[in-house]
Amino acid sequence: MREISREGILLAGAGRALLLQLAHPAVGEGVARHSDFASDPLKRLHGTLTFIYAIASGTETDAAAARRAVNHAHAPVRGDRYNAMDPGLQLWVAATLYDSAIVVYERTFGPLPDDDAERVYREYAVLGTALQMPVSLWPATRADFRGYMDSVPLSVNREVRSIARTLLSGQGLPRYWRPLMPVARRLTTELLPPDVRALYGMREAKALDRVIRIYRLMPRWIRHAPQRYYLRQLRLR
Repeated sequence: MREISREGILLAGAGRALLLQLAHPAVGEGVARHSDFASDPLKRLHGTLTFIYAIASGTETDAAAARRAVNHAHAPVRGDRYNAMDPGLQLWVAATLYDSAIVVYERTFGPLPDDDAERVYREYAVLGTALQMPVSLWPATRADFRGYMDSVPLSVNREVRSIARTLLSGQGLPRYWRPLMPVARRLTTELLPPDVRALYGMREAKALDRVIRIYRLMPRWIRHAPQRYYLRQLRLR
């Protein structure tokens, strides 16, 4: 997990993971009622990446700081049908992060050998167990995981669809980010499972292969720069 999570190309799957999370009705409702990330999307992105890098690659002090920050953000997010501290919802969020990471990683570098793939899968449970999710909730094998992903009923209402459009339009982003949004939209629509893409009313686009070709030419110090940046910012804070 440490080796995989440090690859900056995984950021290509950020939109995929987020829209999968929102397609869970309870997560979507909680975000709609309590989050401002449609108007300030970088805040959630920074928080999620800091948490992932701290848990996967940081020290115990890094991980503890990241857990405190996430628990603080989650504490007020609760309603009749959702609670950000709910282990079942944390399972879904961790599952979307793992699933998106492995889809992008294997598209970039090829499939992992079965033994390595199972080990990486088991290690990714920490994105949930670092919070309130017991390890027993994480499906035992990748085959069980696929069954779990397929069993979760997803739906997207008008409010969630509007949030997704706002996010992918680049509204709320600094101007220097906006030229990247056409690529981000294409990556997200390409990587989403077809049934989820249909829920959002999106049409498939192609961009990942070109991004991968450029990425594979980069030296490792550039490819791993996001991880170093976020861990450095966490430690400065």
